[in-house]
Amino acid sequence: MARQKKSRKVGKIGISKTASNVRKPTEKRVKKHLGKPAGTRNNEALTVNQERKKFNKDPRHGSKKPVSLIAETKEQSLAVKKVTYFSPTQELASIEQDPRLAALLDKIDLGKKIAREDQHYVDQTLARHKVLCVMLGITEEPEKPIKSSEQQTDLYSQFESIDIDDYTD
Repeated sequence: MARQKKSRKVGKIGISKTASNVRKPTEKRVKKHLGKPAGTRNNEALTVNQERKKFNKDPRHGSKKPVSLIAETKEQSLAVKKVTYFSPTQELASIEQDPRLAALLDKIDLGKKIAREDQHYVDQTLARHKVLCVMLGITEEPEKPIKSSEQQTDLYSQFESIDIDDYTD
């Protein structure tokens, strides 16, 4: 007799399929869910994007917000906060009321050294103050010292002693 190879096919040797042995399709068993199904990373990405389409498609990517490659200095941050004024008088008043400028000017008056950025700020604000004063017609006149009564009497006596005939032709 010839040799027969082993096979996995169930032939007539096994149990015959009868109507009683076959499970009915209505009696499906509920499988226990252990862990997440394959490909959950991509499926989660799709559900998140469907809810809010503004964000990235792939959750592995970070923010798309541009990042500056140069570190900001104090001057740049102050330049961003620049305020616009309706009139030069308002700007002049704000410069005169600036507490930082007042503190820096006090340090300079005392002879203390200040930082380079602070010196630049003082120079800029004082230059702007000067421009605004010129625009508004404000000039700094040195204060005349108040003369005492003795000096006034001396001037009066000098005036009286002047001979008018010397000035006539």
